[in-house]
Amino acid sequence: MSGNGKRIGQETGLSRGPALPRRKCRGPSRLGPALAVGLAVAGFLLLLPDRALAAVGEETQFVLNSFSFLIWGALVMWMCAGFTMLESGSVRTKNASVICLKNIGLYSIAGLMFYLVGYNIMYVGVDEGGWFGTLTLFYGTTGEEMKLLDAADDAAKAAAAGAVVDNGYSTMSDWFFQMVFVATTASIVSGTLAERVKLWSFLLFITVLTAIIYPIIGSWTWGGGWLNAMGFQDFAGSTIVHSTGGWAALAGALVVGARKNKFRADGSVKVTPPSNVPAVTLGVFILWLGWFGFNGGSQLALSGAVDAVAISNILANTNLAAAAGVIAAMAISRPVLGRVDLLASLNGAIGGLVAITAGPDIVEHYWAVVIGGVGGAIVVLGMKLLDRLKIDDVVGAVPAHLFAGVWGTLAVCIAAGADLGVQIVGILAIGAFVFVASWVVWWVIDKGIGARVTPITEELGQDVAELGIEAYPEFVVVPDMDD
Repeated sequence: MSGNGKRIGQETGLSRGPALPRRKCRGPSRLGPALAVGLAVAGFLLLLPDRALAAVGEETQFVLNSFSFLIWGALVMWMCAGFTMLESGSVRTKNASVICLKNIGLYSIAGLMFYLVGYNIMYVGVDEGGWFGTLTLFYGTTGEEMKLLDAADDAAKAAAAGAVVDNGYSTMSDWFFQMVFVATTASIVSGTLAERVKLWSFLLFITVLTAIIYPIIGSWTWGGGWLNAMGFQDFAGSTIVHSTGGWAALAGALVVGARKNKFRADGSVKVTPPSNVPAVTLGVFILWLGWFGFNGGSQLALSGAVDAVAISNILANTNLAAAAGVIAAMAISRPVLGRVDLLASLNGAIGGLVAITAGPDIVEHYWAVVIGGVGGAIVVLGMKLLDRLKIDDVVGAVPAHLFAGVWGTLAVCIAAGADLGVQIVGILAIGAFVFVASWVVWWVIDKGIGARVTPITEELGQDVAELGIEAYPEFVVVPDMDD
């Protein structure tokens, strides 16, 4: 992220990036004009003074950095679709529509809150080793960028461009990239509390999470605060994003409670299989795709060969970890859960992705396999643990994001040279703050407007009771025989 100690543009001096491959010509008629244009451009560049060449290079870097933020951010935004598919397919059909509304609602709230106050708390005015940034409202295009946009002629634009280009990237490209990470954190909470949390109570909690709780955590770390000063390492957010969402979800699950008859009086657990297995699988594949933007974009630059190689390694490690997570989850689901469990295997991919997120820039690729495989195994064991503790997590988000996130943050000590003591301090500090703050917010919501739906709403389903619409109207709802 912007404040995690990584410099925009890893190379010094003039950098024009890797050479572009030659395009094949279909006939000699195209060679002449192409050659003429190439020679003309080369001649023009040779005639430019060194200062002008440097300006061209800096502006190119500015464009590439800004463009990469926007493209990577769009990929991360697409993860919201993955969460929607995963969650709506995991719940019973009578609750699928409200899941869709929650996910588009939380993404919208995250964007508005991060624009209103969240970004300022996380990044603006954070003292070195401090606790949070400014509480001023709104964030937007800088004055220098406004001058560039409003410039009347080329001379005025050239004069205004210098200060803008020196920043390394456009202001709102960075804001957009940071914002979609906030939405990812919020999406984690939705799946855990599905089928029994009130729509408006959930959205109210998301407002507090995205406006205050997450930005404070971000200011401690990527914003240059006290954990960053200690040397805490979390490249793309195993703890900062995923464990934060996991702790918030766990607090909500404890306050709201389990679904009706999920845990029977005799101690057995009622199995609630996914209602739409293809949708869940599609959701995981979408998340897997989006994760390339999540981790790759956290290089925070695309200005030369160093960045190109680093991003290639990051994407390769991300893919290796996810694949290892799937295989590990499949392998241990049978002895742990009594069957080769599809949902556990799919969550194994997410566990592997979460685990590698703290250090995907490692060069030794075999470590990505180890870290991802352990992450997938932790997810399966975590799902079993939550059942034993009678904590109802509909999609297994707490094991996949919280437990695997903790492991990934510790694994940086093995594979990327992080300090174990500092990593533990970061995990405990972030966990304590997020869990306590989230529990308090959930408790206040529960006492104020109620966090849980009524028994009749839970029986009928939130689609009909809260929205008046069914996701699958041609289906007949079969009464639950355990009621």
